[in-house]
Amino acid sequence: MRILHLLASPFWSGPAENVALLAQAQRALGHEVTVAVDRKRRDIAAEEPAVPRFQQLGLLDEGGLTLSVKSPPWEIWSDLRALRRRQVDVVHAHFTHDHLVARWGTPKGAVRIRSIHAPRSLRSSLPEAAAYTVPAGHLVSKLEGRHRPVQVLPALVDPMFRPPEDRKALRQTLGLDDTHLVGMISTFQQSRRHALGVEAFAAFHQQRPEARLVLVGDGALLEATRTQVKERNLTEQVTFAGYQQGADFAKWLQALDEVWILGLGNDWSARAAAQARACGVRVVAVNEGALPELADARVEAPTVEAVVTAALSGSTAGTRHPTNEHIARDILALYQQATEPRR
Repeated sequence: MRILHLLASPFWSGPAENVALLAQAQRALGHEVTVAVDRKRRDIAAEEPAVPRFQQLGLLDEGGLTLSVKSPPWEIWSDLRALRRRQVDVVHAHFTHDHLVARWGTPKGAVRIRSIHAPRSLRSSLPEAAAYTVPAGHLVSKLEGRHRPVQVLPALVDPMFRPPEDRKALRQTLGLDDTHLVGMISTFQQSRRHALGVEAFAAFHQQRPEARLVLVGDGALLEATRTQVKERNLTEQVTFAGYQQGADFAKWLQALDEVWILGLGNDWSARAAAQARACGVRVVAVNEGALPELADARVEAPTVEAVVTAALSGSTAGTRHPTNEHIARDILALYQQATEPRR
């Protein structure tokens, strides 16, 4: 099967890594797979660019698509024509711009699939597709009225996320105390609720004095969080690890006992929770996106009391996350289902 993923983003963030892992798993099953990304936006110093990553993986599509939300009408028209000339069996669109290009440019005989990565895309103007994916089970019903196949596309996890061979030694190399480590592993922005996390940790620390908090990431609210930590007299108990990526990020995650995920960004598949579970790290999470399906302990409301209660509960979930191969097979089955005549 010849599969073309459309991802109108220049960033290696949001759903990009999930799309890359899906494409790799599909390729490992014997299919011809490439990923087209935004080739227009280059001034993205604040974020890691997607093009080098997809090039390194051998997945970058070189079919001449600009695929950018910043494209003027004539460039979009050029993308439509370029896409129509492609010899593919599946066009899998991931963002709204991709879906609009695919709506008018899908080659004759190819099937058009749309992935929804966040609920804001679920609106009445959503273009037609032969099948859809959603990031969490509770969103399936939102598309049932379209009478098209709908499949959950869970977070895929890179094999480097696994339990550490020696957590104590790993902590030593990272300069961390060998004690109970709580982590938050996301960009410092309003939706991730770092302010709530710091306040909750202050209360949690009263119950677990040996606990330490590790904050991995950067972002607009980093300095505000540093100030909050200082004002709460938690400077000695909190480590700011900075932005980490790849194997380095995996090491910081492996060093933790539990992560608090108190909000999601523009990818509701809750990939960070799946990565943590793969590392043997307990997940305490709010009820957003796919987090409830991956959490060991759910935070019933975004309050200090609820976070502390969940963290102190000690509960763990015994469910196993599907492998990348299993997820890829399910999505390939969706493609096949989408080609069947409608009843």
